Amino acid sequence: MAHAPSFQRGFTLIEVLVALLILSVLAATASKGIDAISTARQVADGSLKQTLRVQSVMTQLDADLSQVIDTQIVTGMQFDGANLRLTRRTSAGVQVVVWTVRERRLLRWASPETSRVGDLQAYWRTSNQLQGREVGTLVALNGVDQWQVYCFRNGSLSNCQSTGNVVRVPPPAASGAASGAGGTTSGTSGSTTSGTSGEGAVAALANREQLPQAVRSQLALGEGSGMAGVITRDMMLSPQP
Repeated sequence: MAHAPSFQRGFTLIEVLVALLILSVLAATASKGIDAISTARQVADGSLKQTLRVQSVMTQLDADLSQVIDTQIVTGMQFDGANLRLTRRTSAGVQVVVWTVRERRLLRWASPETSRVGDLQAYWRTSNQLQGREVGTLVALNGVDQWQVYCFRNGSLSNCQSTGNVVRVPPPAASGAASGAGGTTSGTSGSTTSGTSGEGAVAALANREQLPQAVRSQLALGEGSGMAGVITRDMMLSPQP
């Protein structure tokens, strides 16, 4: 008895090509989805890092202002529209700190700590000639379009560049030490500062602007900052003796 031949039916070439086309479309779609997820994660991570960076900068600025001290040797705090100069107390005496905006970057420079009047005066003079490349200069923030600082004095808020609130400063002790610096010693490089150096500094600062009780900082961030907008922060200064 003869058996009828059996046939095994497989995929035709057209069916195989169609299947491959469908798989390629699915793979391309999945790849785009993965890229979108990766991009979104990178953007979120970048935004979080920038937010933490801004918070860290504001915390450091707050810490500097909270330790401002009027030594009656140099100006305690001064803002000229781009540079915020201040003297802050430290565990080893006093140091000069400058926050400045240069080429859309917020920089922070800090002098060495000192307990000598002559050194403090020298650091203050140096702070007026910064180029942004000195030792001790750190890039705090990028993409800063504008910076404004307002001072709160006697119940009112005004631009720190405005003059006024001039107070009479009593002369410091005869030793010429930087008041409030914590065990300060008068002198420059081991020598006492009796004479015209200390007296001239005191005379020049006998009448000067009153330190504010608080400060408002407004940073306008633009392209390159990672978080465009205006960052406003109110900070208290330490009470002066």
